[in-house]
Amino acid sequence: MTPIVLLAGRSGPPPLTAGTLVTSWTPDPVILVVVLLAGGGYAWGVRRLRRRGRRWSRARVAFFQGFGLGSLVLATMSFLGAYQDVLFSLRAVQVIVLLMVTPLALALGAPVTLVLELLPERARRRAETMLRGHAARVLTFPAVPSVLLIATPWLLYFTAWYPAVLRSAALDELLKVVLLTVGFLYFYSRLQLDPVPRQYPHLLSLWITLVEVVFDAALGLTLWLGGHLVAADYYQALGRIWGPNLRTDQILGAGALWLIGDLAGLPFVGALTHQMVRQDERQAAEIDSQLDEEAAAARRSSPQGEPDQGPEMMRPWWENDPVLAERFRRR
Repeated sequence: MTPIVLLAGRSGPPPLTAGTLVTSWTPDPVILVVVLLAGGGYAWGVRRLRRRGRRWSRARVAFFQGFGLGSLVLATMSFLGAYQDVLFSLRAVQVIVLLMVTPLALALGAPVTLVLELLPERARRRAETMLRGHAARVLTFPAVPSVLLIATPWLLYFTAWYPAVLRSAALDELLKVVLLTVGFLYFYSRLQLDPVPRQYPHLLSLWITLVEVVFDAALGLTLWLGGHLVAADYYQALGRIWGPNLRTDQILGAGALWLIGDLAGLPFVGALTHQMVRQDERQAAEIDSQLDEEAAAARRSSPQGEPDQGPEMMRPWWENDPVLAERFRRR
């Protein structure tokens, strides 16, 4: 990377062009270690599970390894990582990807289920006990991860947190961990692909998603139309002589937070809808099985091997409805 002088004694990445979008890569040691450990551990776990003759969906592998860890690498080590401290708009894209996109893909990979499947029986029982514990119930109560997801970007941009992140590499890495943790907790508890302390209706998750969309829009509009420039002193001190001015850069970032946040909600809604359909199918299958068992029991109890066709069973269903029964009697 060829630096350009921003101010005396300070340097940064070259002007952002179509070429630098592709060539500007920067290593992030902390994230690189996380990706290698998570990706290697997940692949090892899937391979070991399949050797035991257990099936593991390829779609889950694709979500976790490809979309999850892949988006994490792109958000932190591509041009987004290289320009994260130079352009507000690119840092905004990084923030929303780490909060909404990467955690959703990771949660769709069902990593908790994979870990539980690989644990020895005694360790699995302990882990399942922890998942049913009080702390887990509080953290996965619908209001808790929802408030954390909504509040995190507001606190980031409207407190001293954001300027501090721009000036500290340690706080920058901590921010990325916080975003990933909050996002994963939200999608883990709402998707319920993995074991959770308590099951909640998926329809509730759809309503929560609608509320989250409203707050995403409010955040974007506040950054867009508000007169306050976030971390203005820091960005002015950079002396950047290329790209959008500070106001336009913040407007672009506000749009990214709004748009990408809403777009990330679409696959989440799709996943919830898929879960609702599967749940209905399971319930229908259970009801059919119960009815079959009752019919079989009735046949066994009948002397002729047929279910009892007594007067009550032969009466039309509408005769049990008081309104319809009265109407038919009048006729």
